[in-house]
Amino acid sequence: MKEEINVSWNEKMSFTAKVNGHEIVIDAVEAVGGEDKGPQPKPFMLVALGGCTGMDVISILKKMRVDVKDFNVKVEGDLTEEHPKHFYKMHVTYEFWGKDLPMDKLEKAVSLSEDRYCGVSESYKKAMELTSEIVVHEA
Repeated sequence: MKEEINVSWNEKMSFTAKVNGHEIVIDAVEAVGGEDKGPQPKPFMLVALGGCTGMDVISILKKMRVDVKDFNVKVEGDLTEEHPKHFYKMHVTYEFWGKDLPMDKLEKAVSLSEDRYCGVSESYKKAMELTSEIVVHEA
């Protein structure tokens, strides 16, 4: 199986990526020649991890019949100081809201995503340190 996207230059530092039928504008800040018309590329690495693992966790919890009222995935990435600047560490915080949520099932869903289902997580583990935590809020 192969994935392919197209990233076309607009002008200056602006590009448009076509992903699964959706257009995403990517740009740079004015200080480096862009017009800040869209996000910079590197943060999409954080988005990819958060979205991939988040979808897994919600899907698994639905199958476990866990009633989550709200859910948020926060991904923080630490960049190197030297060029080429790249992420050397990412930390994922899984935030759940609900009443009497079973921690064992939350941990199982996160573990299954991180260790078995999330392809982004699997790729990133080969390139950097990945850590995570679970935070539960009563709702």
